[in-house]
Amino acid sequence: MSVLNPAATDAASPTFSNLGLAEPILRAIADAGYTTPTPIQAQAIPQVIAGGDLLAAAQTGTGKTAGFTLPVLHMLQGHKPANQRAGAPRCLVLTPTRELAAQVEESVQTYGKYLPLKSLVIFGGVGINPQIDALRRKVDILVATPGRLLDHAGQKTVDLSAVEILVLDEADRMLDMGFIHDIRKVLALLPAKRQNLLFSATFSDEIRALADRLLDNPRCIEVARRNTASEMVTQAVHRVAQPHKREALSHLIKTHEWPQVLVFTRTKHGANKLAEYLEKNGIGAAAIHGNKSQSARTKALSQFKDGSLPVLVATDIAARGLDIDELPQVVNFELPNVPEDYVHRIGRTGRAGASGAAVSLVDDEEVKLLRGIEKLIKRKIEELPLPGFVPTAKPAAGDPINDRPPRNHAPRGNRPPRQAGQSAGGRQPEQRPAGPKGGNPNPPRKPNQPGKPHGRPAQGATATDPRPAHRLKQPPAAALLGGSSRHKPS
Repeated sequence: MSVLNPAATDAASPTFSNLGLAEPILRAIADAGYTTPTPIQAQAIPQVIAGGDLLAAAQTGTGKTAGFTLPVLHMLQGHKPANQRAGAPRCLVLTPTRELAAQVEESVQTYGKYLPLKSLVIFGGVGINPQIDALRRKVDILVATPGRLLDHAGQKTVDLSAVEILVLDEADRMLDMGFIHDIRKVLALLPAKRQNLLFSATFSDEIRALADRLLDNPRCIEVARRNTASEMVTQAVHRVAQPHKREALSHLIKTHEWPQVLVFTRTKHGANKLAEYLEKNGIGAAAIHGNKSQSARTKALSQFKDGSLPVLVATDIAARGLDIDELPQVVNFELPNVPEDYVHRIGRTGRAGASGAAVSLVDDEEVKLLRGIEKLIKRKIEELPLPGFVPTAKPAAGDPINDRPPRNHAPRGNRPPRQAGQSAGGRQPEQRPAGPKGGNPNPPRKPNQPGKPHGRPAQGATATDPRPAHRLKQPPAAALLGGSSRHKPS
């Protein structure tokens, strides 16, 4: 695996016109308003065009998608197979999420609008029949999530035997989401001779292991050191108790008049509750997560992108791949359990050279998570006060503001010992109040009283003791089994 020197390309300061791209693609790039490639684009595009496998890593928001869509379009437009079959794509792009798949296909259409190439995106959560109809026609570039692609393969509605180029986008996220088995199934359906491109936000040990199995003597591009946050993002922390976080977020949005803010929660239920709270307080908001229908997710994301929806509340499903032009603000309503997810969350802002800001609301129980994040990104995040914020809200009964506390990732042997009488969840058992004047807190039940029947006495009960026979004083089990006993028979 050969590693390219980022400084060599940066020094040349290339433009798109000298990267070897075809004229129709350059025209589409100009229409989109871009003139200078990002470092990952400047290094990856020539390498992909030159042929051979590639392993590329760069921070989120640095233009990795165009880093492979542009050269793929260039290579496919250069030659057309003589007998291309319907439903047999020449390039397959695998992505971990539906939103990212739709975004990649949108990028293909944007940069390939002057080319006679056909693209298609398929993912779950929507009807499969329209996708089957589309696959009855010729497709050059197919963008797909692994699960839905295997559904089509099982129904023989897609033919992967003609794939020339395979792209794994956000490969580290696919591994995080447990797609490795699906990826292996897809690889078994592909021709052995093909070009493989693996793009990732990180170069974890798992990614390198996947690259060793998948790639053949690849070139390696790493634009930034592992797990670094963009320098274009200003980061800050506000210490807020969990019950007051929703009120604090509403205060921040109104005080700073944020026109567009992406908020991350730890759970789907928490995302729904927060969006409902903001709506009730006059702030337009919608939640997006895995339990939402695809139509609801698409609608919310579309409204957020066009500016008609000021707040989008999301779980980490949106932490990868969402490309929102000049998104100014990200808020971590709760810190993620995995420090790397923090980097991908705040990477939704400060993209393509623009500046951005990320604010985290941190409860006392999340301080350990905060320290883990600071250790990962190798910097201290500034803690700032919340001027003008006076919490007044009290959680309503049955309103689980903190619906899931941070997980304890410590090995079980290193956790503090459970206190006597403490339950597994860390709670003390409920104590019944003492009886009158300090008497027995568990007084015996009163027998049935005349005029106040409580049902028929159980079999074996007496007039003075309504308890059934099996509840009356019995010999201990040891005595019944022939062992010693303190019980003295009457």
